[in-house]
Amino acid sequence: MEMIEKVERLRERANVTYEEARAALEMTGGDMLDAIVLLEKQGKLKEPAHSTFSTEYEEQKAYIKVRDKVEEQEKSAPNFGRTIGKLFRGIINFIKETTFIVKKGEEIYFKMPTLVFVLLLLFFWEILAPVMVIALFFDIRYSFGGEKEAEKANFILNRAGDFANDVRSEFTRQDDQGNGPEQE
Repeated sequence: MEMIEKVERLRERANVTYEEARAALEMTGGDMLDAIVLLEKQGKLKEPAHSTFSTEYEEQKAYIKVRDKVEEQEKSAPNFGRTIGKLFRGIINFIKETTFIVKKGEEIYFKMPTLVFVLLLLFFWEILAPVMVIALFFDIRYSFGGEKEAEKANFILNRAGDFANDVRSEFTRQDDQGNGPEQE
């Protein structure tokens, strides 16, 4: 190997100029290894690049489970679309899992799937809604059977039935006393 090639190779391995590489080679009699050792003692060698690889599993703390992140986002920033979607899913589940019950006292007149009731109400609301309101005054009660979510709806239906009973009781009490609405 010529001297120029040795100088080039030494410059690639060490952080030195041409002149320093030539001087180191001349001091070591052209021996590359001795020249590298000499430059190392002078602190002029490049630090070798360090890379480590392992096949061991280490849990990465920087990674977050996707499900946890999604739940966190849902809790922190509910949006209108998500709220409406959740409401519709709740209504559909309620309709699928309950039955509509019509009864007087403890006697059940009939039961039907809530889906059938909703469809009847949707298409025949002009007839069905007034009939249902009038039936409340004749001590007919409505309720939903099934899921525990029906408790909220049943509470509202019971309040409507109680209101109708109160109105009926007030009307009949005034009629019994001779103070009916016609006589005032």
